[in-house]
Amino acid sequence: MKSVSLSGSLRENVGKKDAKRSRKEGKIPCVIYGGESQIHFTLPELAVDKIIFTPEVFILNITIDGKEYQTILQDIQYHPVTDKVLHIDFLEITKGKDVVVGLPVKFDGVAPGLIKGGKLQVKYRKLRVKGKIEDMPEFITLDVSKLDLGNSIKVRDLSLDKIEVVEIPNAVVVQVKMARGAGAGDEEEEEEGEEGEEASAAAEE
Repeated sequence: MKSVSLSGSLRENVGKKDAKRSRKEGKIPCVIYGGESQIHFTLPELAVDKIIFTPEVFILNITIDGKEYQTILQDIQYHPVTDKVLHIDFLEITKGKDVVVGLPVKFDGVAPGLIKGGKLQVKYRKLRVKGKIEDMPEFITLDVSKLDLGNSIKVRDLSLDKIEVVEIPNAVVVQVKMARGAGAGDEEEEEEGEEGEEASAAAEE
């Protein structure tokens, strides 16, 4: 898993007024928990953008007052109207301790069901997995080359090395469904649909 280094500043006061002032100054209130104590601090808004507006998952090395904390992103609070980031929670990584991380899902291969006019439906863009941080891959790759019309890949079908998927076992991750209007005389449209769906699947994360 890739690492990103960030530099934060300790918050002098913890409260709504202080948080509001920080946001006006272009800083995002944050907290690190899971270690010996909680650390309340701020990160520059521009620095935050590069870690939240991406499907990738990073190990975040955050330096605050000369001390570095190895963390992963846990939760982001957004403004209900403007969607601006209000607060970010980070979990401090403890050596030898399991963590839960949402990993992006990517797809490999061409599903036979697409060639027959089906549509690839992606139910999960990310999957929550549990394991040691050093065992976490950058993303999860699923082979869809055996999916015919009506076929699907469920959480219970997944077998990942050293990590466990913690979603509902019967949940469908991806499936091929019959597209409306698909028929024997729609060969050109089916080909276009196939390309579009494959491009969409490849770009899911």
